[in-house]
Amino acid sequence: MEVEDAAGGLGAARVMGIETEYGITNPDRSGANPILMSSRLVQACRAWAGQSTTRWDYGGEDPLQDQRGMRRSRASATSDMLTDATEYDEAVQAVTLRRRRGSWEDPAHLNAVLANGARFYVDHAHPEYSGPEVSNARDAVLWDRAGDAIALAATVEYEREEDERVALYKNNVDGKGASYGTHENFLIRRDTDFDDVINHLTPHLVTRQIFAGAGRVGIGQRGEVAGFQMSQRADYMEAEVGLETTLRRPIINTRDEPHAERSKWRRLHVIIGDANCMDVPILLKTGTTALVLAAIEAADTRLGACELREPVGDVQRVSRDLTLRAPLELASGETATALQIQRALLEICRTYVASATDAYVITRWESVLDLLDRDIFSAAREVEWVAKLQLLGRMRSKYAPVDELGGVQEVPWDDARLAAADVQWSQLGTGLAARLERAGSFERVVSDEDVAAAMRTAPRDTRARLRGDMVAARPDLLDAAGWSSVVLDRETEHGDLEVVHLDDPLATTHALLDSLIGG
Repeated sequence: MEVEDAAGGLGAARVMGIETEYGITNPDRSGANPILMSSRLVQACRAWAGQSTTRWDYGGEDPLQDQRGMRRSRASATSDMLTDATEYDEAVQAVTLRRRRGSWEDPAHLNAVLANGARFYVDHAHPEYSGPEVSNARDAVLWDRAGDAIALAATVEYEREEDERVALYKNNVDGKGASYGTHENFLIRRDTDFDDVINHLTPHLVTRQIFAGAGRVGIGQRGEVAGFQMSQRADYMEAEVGLETTLRRPIINTRDEPHAERSKWRRLHVIIGDANCMDVPILLKTGTTALVLAAIEAADTRLGACELREPVGDVQRVSRDLTLRAPLELASGETATALQIQRALLEICRTYVASATDAYVITRWESVLDLLDRDIFSAAREVEWVAKLQLLGRMRSKYAPVDELGGVQEVPWDDARLAAADVQWSQLGTGLAARLERAGSFERVVSDEDVAAAMRTAPRDTRARLRGDMVAARPDLLDAAGWSSVVLDRETEHGDLEVVHLDDPLATTHALLDSLIGG
């Protein structure tokens, strides 16, 4: 994707974003209602942000439209698929537009629209942070980590207001068979053949877990088999292609909801990824995927050599192969390891480096693959599943029982202490990953100072700048905001709310909004 820069030249940009559902518990009350806690946490986030009135605008959302040219009927859709709050007929839209500020509230979809361009809201039984649109992988790391900091700040406000404790976990499994998502979103050109996206992106999504996996104790959806694997999401992927996100989860999700000019863009909604507590995996999962998408948009014929014969089964094969040596059958009949497929994709993607961030991603990508190939534990500072495996290995040695002959027996993977440590790894603020980061055990991509600034400031090179600055500067006029719109409540001759459409995600200025922000 190319955009014209301020100087009139062409520069590379890939609009992307990350959304994270957090696990939530009350450490003192195991039976606490997670939906109620999530709602109260979002209220606490609104209090932290100093915001009380701005609503979320669902007007541009249609989660039942499919990339394959069909649309699921609402009658046949499961409740998790209905992320929109209203029907899409014109009559309902017209009524909604005439409602004035403060005349209604939707507690079932409680939202905080934030000055950094993000959205913090209740998604079923979880609080979710949806980061603002960014234009590169480094910024994806920055505003994702800002989301963690915002969620943590909200817990402080929550505990002050509710006089009870709350803990958040940046993970994807609850240990009882349920999985919740960390989704990435990438805009791709509408004229890109979607079959090419399916065929050529799938090998990357299946194999990138060797550097992007967060690690998990247990094999199977309920962890019924003792062991350790790379990815938290792998055991929950059950289809190659589909519209669902919680049942028969697909490698390629087909939701066609671009939040942008439909004739120009598709939004690829990636649900296979893990939640990461470390910077480098976030950089690599977004940056490498953006580069592979550039190759797909260019119809690079070299990608065909990486196509997999059984991608759904390969998701689990890769996740459970800690040696990185398991052969995967290619569509050609040949075999290759996940590491070999990633090296092939790396070489292809060198052609599509178009910015300093792309070059940095390529350097990190190659370095991490080299470390993993040499000795997985040499990658512990950069790869989350390796860092977790290393720590748990030390715990297994520490807890190892000694038999009557003085021999040491290895602690099995189904030991409850290891399962507990797996959960504790991802707790925001006080978890094992957070402690290791503070101790300097992980490579950083962004600084704490930059994260603190990103909590309150939106990216300056996407439309998130307009949304965030309106939230910060003109809450008196802002009735609602969505990804591709803001709704103004100001005195006009027709008396209705005004919908300002922001269909270009790379447009950073708007005459009306800039005049209001400046005023």
